[in-house]
Amino acid sequence: MALRSYVWYLGQMIKGADPWNDRSAISRWAHVFERTGLALAGGSCGLFVAADVARVDVGLLSSPLAILAIMLYGAAGFYLGIDLPPAPPDHRVPLPLKRNLGSRADAVELLSAAGTFLAAVAAVVSVSGIVLDEAVHTSTARLIIFAWAIGTTMQIAAGIMARTGTEASTTS
Repeated sequence: MALRSYVWYLGQMIKGADPWNDRSAISRWAHVFERTGLALAGGSCGLFVAADVARVDVGLLSSPLAILAIMLYGAAGFYLGIDLPPAPPDHRVPLPLKRNLGSRADAVELLSAAGTFLAAVAAVVSVSGIVLDEAVHTSTARLIIFAWAIGTTMQIAAGIMARTGTEASTTS
């Protein structure tokens, strides 16, 4: 009995979300607000990282145009990578779970999660440096911006992979 309820739970958990046209107006607005909030959070993280790195004056990264580019890149990363679309309808978790590492959808989710973690850690380190008024060394500033850029790139890559994989599975 427990196995049957577990399999039913997995089947319910993996079902895709309703298509955009089938959603209520409130649900659509909620989705737009959520995505906008995620983009603003990503832009804020980018701003904190850029502000911390700009204090050290690492090459071109202290120009206002570079700071704007970093904010926009962060907004794109958080917009695309944090709220991934649901797994395709044919996505199934093979049982037993111990013997299988997962599917492509699971790998994309891990890529997004790792990117979000890395970008957030870089942002927290930057904010703590700003709040504590600690100037970082040039090598540390480069490490912070590199970690943030890698994390944000991972988010964008995961978002693109999830969205192109979902579209390909629904059209075939």
